[in-house]
Amino acid sequence: MKLLDALILSLSLALIIVGIHQTLVNGIGSAYAIFMFAVALLFWFQLRRNQKQNPPAEIPKKSINPKKKN
Repeated sequence: MKLLDALILSLSLALIIVGIHQTLVNGIGSAYAIFMFAVALLFWFQLRRNQKQNPPAEIPKKSINPKKKN
């Protein structure tokens, strides 16, 4: 796990804890944005993890002047 991955995961978990605290103190309405940002960070972490495991396949290059067959 790289540094950026660890930071994304740690920040998302910290935001979940802050969101739970805000929910208990002020209600879900005040913590909604915090939860959504935490979920977005978790999706970003998952995307980075999946891209590391399955790198995209290279597209074969086509020649500009194809040879004609007679």
